[in-house]
Amino acid sequence: MSIDWHALGTVFGVTLVATVGLVGLFTLGIVGLTKHGSAPASDSGSGSGSPATSGSGSVSHGGALLARTGGYACFAVCAAAVSYGIYLIVA
Repeated sequence: MSIDWHALGTVFGVTLVATVGLVGLFTLGIVGLTKHGSAPASDSGSGSGSPATSGSGSVSHGGALLARTGGYACFAVCAAAVSYGIYLIVA
């Protein structure tokens, strides 16, 4: 019985990179959705009500919208990768 160490190392490396990548994407998705919930709280904490504050609130809202969209995109890529893995196992 002979073990192909190169093939075993390749499978290990690809698995490690894919796992770290998916966990990283999932983490970015969670952070993106968390940014959406924390943006209005930071605006209400200032309490000044000046036009400059409301202007920065609209910028924060735009950034929060972008973060939420990016979070959903990260989750979509994770779901696609998991679906592809299940397809490879079943087929």
